[in-house]
Amino acid sequence: MADTEADRLVVAFARLLRRLGLEVPVGATVTLGQAWAAVGLDARDDLYWAGRVVVLRRREDGPLYDRAFRAFWRGDAAVTTDDAAEPVTASIGLDDGEAGDGDDHPREDTDLALRVRWSPAEVLRTRDFAACTAAELDEARRLIADLRVVGARRRSRRHRPTRRDRGRPDLRRTVRRALQRGGEPVTRAFRAPTERPRRIVLLCDVSGSMEPYARELLRFAHTAVVGGARVEAFALGTRLTRLTRELSSRDPDQALAAAAERVTDWSGGTRLGAGLRTFNDRWGVHGLARGATVVILSDGWDRGDPDLLGSEMARLRRVAHRVVWVNPLKATPDYAPLARGMAAALPYVDDFVTGHSVAALDDLVTVLAR
Repeated sequence: MADTEADRLVVAFARLLRRLGLEVPVGATVTLGQAWAAVGLDARDDLYWAGRVVVLRRREDGPLYDRAFRAFWRGDAAVTTDDAAEPVTASIGLDDGEAGDGDDHPREDTDLALRVRWSPAEVLRTRDFAACTAAELDEARRLIADLRVVGARRRSRRHRPTRRDRGRPDLRRTVRRALQRGGEPVTRAFRAPTERPRRIVLLCDVSGSMEPYARELLRFAHTAVVGGARVEAFALGTRLTRLTRELSSRDPDQALAAAAERVTDWSGGTRLGAGLRTFNDRWGVHGLARGATVVILSDGWDRGDPDLLGSEMARLRRVAHRVVWVNPLKATPDYAPLARGMAAALPYVDDFVTGHSVAALDDLVTVLAR
């Protein structure tokens, strides 16, 4: 069975689960389609467990998922949303987008006859933000909101008890256990350092050349800030503006409006070197950037001195754990880093990635968690 058929079935199954009250985000639907395509549609047990892992968020939703799966694949059980509701029967039909001939009979409300159409989600995930319509950008922003940004793990100075004979001996716990056994140190206690996510610092270029991408990249920054990770966000244009407080609102539209009001040089020029110098002097070298993953989201077009940009990138690289440069123009087939600013910064960049689409931002999430 073709992968496109698997995608259509996944969309139908996700629609059935939503009809029954389960929350299935678009990102989970895409992940489920990849999982079903990997295990094969003939392996029903694998399909069942892949769906449980991807879809379920709460243990109490398990019985409802089981009934929905049986109704969808075997048709041997009716699915109800509650005890008083009419039974909902799932039937699958593949639709290429054209209406069938002679289908003039209305369907009953209690029957969920799924005419599955091609889902545009996967196409939209790879579409360049600059080529999207207003409606597509709205859907892309919802997909961006589903991303989960988590920094790479680093060893903390804090310690916790461990059951394994590894780490440092915990003298206090060892003595406490010995006192419980008449003073004999029968077992030794150990403690090991904990881990915590590294800080992520986002420097987003909001100059005129980044106009097709700046708002979507700030949406990504908002998703990262409110996601619970240790994230700091800045706007970079002719000056540097800290936006962490403005982007901390749970409402994305309110957060973007506050950020736009805060940034006075939106769609202006670009002075990357001067902006990085301000960041290094005021925040970076002595605090935020030390041991952090610094992400610069810019096309590299700089009206300032490229030598200044190169020297400030060198300062930043000496204190940061990693420097990631996100350039939407890198997605074009004939792209070459010929801009003076990009050429000056590239030697100090650890990861050079694209950021032109939802799929590219999803790849960026993987890079940050690596």
